[in-house]
Amino acid sequence: MNKTRLRATAVIISTVLIIALCLGLVIYRASGCIELFDSAALAAGKLSFINGSVRDLDEASATEPSTAPSKPLAGNSAKPTEAVKKTENTSHSGESYPVVETMVHNGNMSYENISIRNTTSYDLDPETLLSEALPFDVEDNRTVQVLVYHTHTCESYLDDDSGVYYDDFYPRSTDPEKSVVAVGEELVKALKERGIGAVHDTTLHDYPSYDGSYARSWETICKYREKYPSIKITIDLHRDAMTSQDGTKYKPTFEYNGDKAAQIMIMSGYGVDGDFDFWDENLIFAMQLDKRCEDMYPGMTRPLSFGEFTYNMNFNNGSLLIEVGTDGNTVEEACRSGGYLGEALADLLQK
Repeated sequence: MNKTRLRATAVIISTVLIIALCLGLVIYRASGCIELFDSAALAAGKLSFINGSVRDLDEASATEPSTAPSKPLAGNSAKPTEAVKKTENTSHSGESYPVVETMVHNGNMSYENISIRNTTSYDLDPETLLSEALPFDVEDNRTVQVLVYHTHTCESYLDDDSGVYYDDFYPRSTDPEKSVVAVGEELVKALKERGIGAVHDTTLHDYPSYDGSYARSWETICKYREKYPSIKITIDLHRDAMTSQDGTKYKPTFEYNGDKAAQIMIMSGYGVDGDFDFWDENLIFAMQLDKRCEDMYPGMTRPLSFGEFTYNMNFNNGSLLIEVGTDGNTVEEACRSGGYLGEALADLLQK
């Protein structure tokens, strides 16, 4: 009897050990598959990385309120209402993370040399959209017809291309030479040099408080419309963020004439709730600008993002939100893209 019990006990223990070993192997293999999936999905433009959280855009699209939406704070975990200013010219401390260079190029649909990430139920027809006339006419004079502004004015970039991102680096700054403001300056400069009247608003809509940024920027663009009734186009210029769960930062880049620049992402909202009835006209503008960017500067654009969001694009039929690079890009790379964007927009408007 004792021998029988010993054999039974040995069998049970062996079975438990085998099951535990198998489970360990499964978990190990699964984690490896997740890492591979993330890398492949990133290259395909299928993942969005915000605050270290990975979101698969095939599984869920971001739905934002139609009025005064608030985009999550990109970058580290510092509270949005913290002071943005930090001591300059000090060495960084804390843990460091790699900055990985990548080119995001494939959406879930494409046409010729452009790629689109459509997270709506609307069946896009790129060929038709690209053949339509722009929904507005830009006058051949220097009256102000383009407004460039920043809902998240303090979104900033790295100072240098060291390939390292430090834990204590705060990717927001009130210094206009380090933030999206510098990119907006290059965009407006390029437009003016081509004879297109443009104005650049540098109001800090996200400082000292991040909450309510879109409501404040809405008030700003309304004031500009009163001052310049000739405005046809409003561009809300942002900086994106791509951070994996292990802290790795991704910087989307391309090269033109030997110079490295940040990829951009043009966003166009789909108004399904009834208060955004010219979303299709914005989409025509977005598609044609995206195409012009790719024609002139191959590799410049990430997949055009078409989703159920508004982000103040219900202001007029020439309103777009454009992300230039991420917090892993340098300000030099982003500014170079700002100039390219201005050239492409001018070329589109003067065709």
